[in-house]
Amino acid sequence: MQLERLQALVSAVEESNPFWRAKLTAAGVSSADLQTWDDIRRLPFCLKQELVDDQNQHAPFGTNLTYEKANYCRLHQTSGTTGKPMRWMDTAASWDWFMECWAQIYRIVGVTEDDVVAFPFSFGPFIGFWAAFDGAHRAGNLALAMGGMTSEARLRMMGEMKATVMCCTPTYALRLTEVAPQLGIDLKQIGVRKIVVAGEPGGAIPSIRERIESAWGARVFDHWGMTDIGSLGIEPEQGPGGLLILETEAIAEIVDPETSEPVEAGQLGELIITNLGRWGQPVIRYRTGDLVRESTQPCPSGLSLLRLEGGILGRVDDMVTIRGNNVFPSSLDAILREFPDVVEYRTTVETRKAMPHLRIEIEPAATLSAEEVQKLAEETHREIKNRLNFQPEIVVVEPNTLPRFEMKGRRFHRAQG
Repeated sequence: MQLERLQALVSAVEESNPFWRAKLTAAGVSSADLQTWDDIRRLPFCLKQELVDDQNQHAPFGTNLTYEKANYCRLHQTSGTTGKPMRWMDTAASWDWFMECWAQIYRIVGVTEDDVVAFPFSFGPFIGFWAAFDGAHRAGNLALAMGGMTSEARLRMMGEMKATVMCCTPTYALRLTEVAPQLGIDLKQIGVRKIVVAGEPGGAIPSIRERIESAWGARVFDHWGMTDIGSLGIEPEQGPGGLLILETEAIAEIVDPETSEPVEAGQLGELIITNLGRWGQPVIRYRTGDLVRESTQPCPSGLSLLRLEGGILGRVDDMVTIRGNNVFPSSLDAILREFPDVVEYRTTVETRKAMPHLRIEIEPAATLSAEEVQKLAEETHREIKNRLNFQPEIVVVEPNTLPRFEMKGRRFHRAQG
């Protein structure tokens, strides 16, 4: 089924999509060459920078459009975490494909027609949970849109409407655990039983999951997707600790980031995605930059889909080398989130004496004494040194100093100059 859909997709874009027609011509390949499964490797990889450059040169949408602009009905854009946002267009048919992805996601996490689904999220041009909201609406669920509301108003609305499912970033789920006690709200009394998180790797980090689940009395489900590829990964209800890729709607490959050759199951590699139903502005063999590992064991859920053990393990472009050790932001996040008294933090990679140096600012709970704050700084330093094999600089800042985030948390920075 995947091969047939791939043949149809390539046939469509080589006729009327200028971006893909140029790439396929340069690679000397056409839809007629896709006769066996292995022929997918004849197709060229697609890099995000290619899409960015194309949109910069052919503003505002680029040339990766398969149809005339009058056929498109939705516009979203990336969050711009790594640079200028990319704009992404969908036709009605492409959006229907997006809805099929979310229908599968909701089934896999066990959402029923009786669930009330809350979306404490700013509904701006960033796609965020727009698709998740529309998917819940189409499934017949009461869907609560909470853009433009304060955290207090969102919490009270969830309680009044008896929300049972919440979709948000891990950062915002944690932010609400900080806000609720200040308002005299017991999160466990709201009644949320499932929390679907996305936008950051936090859902796959045990220490973050445990903090969210403990505070809310709910089960956390990790989800993976991107504005430019769609919503394609979900943690199943009966198979915690891994992501399933919706292979009915996409082709996933895992390759060595250096050689671009396929890796064996169980080996770390970069996730490559071809979405099969978003013909209006598709990606084919798209290098996501996400590092993953295919599970060597069947998924406990019984679903025979590609399972990524531990979810998204890091990003190719986020890795830094500190004193000879490869460090990912998610590794630091996992350690720091084990300390409940670290309310927020920010990391900065600097160059000192021609060597990379990691500075970590931690914001302690306001209730701590000076002695307890000092102890917290020492303990976080020790844990990072013992587990990541380098000594960071720990700087304690005053309460309510560091920024809070509703969407993706931007806690990892590289100093300029």
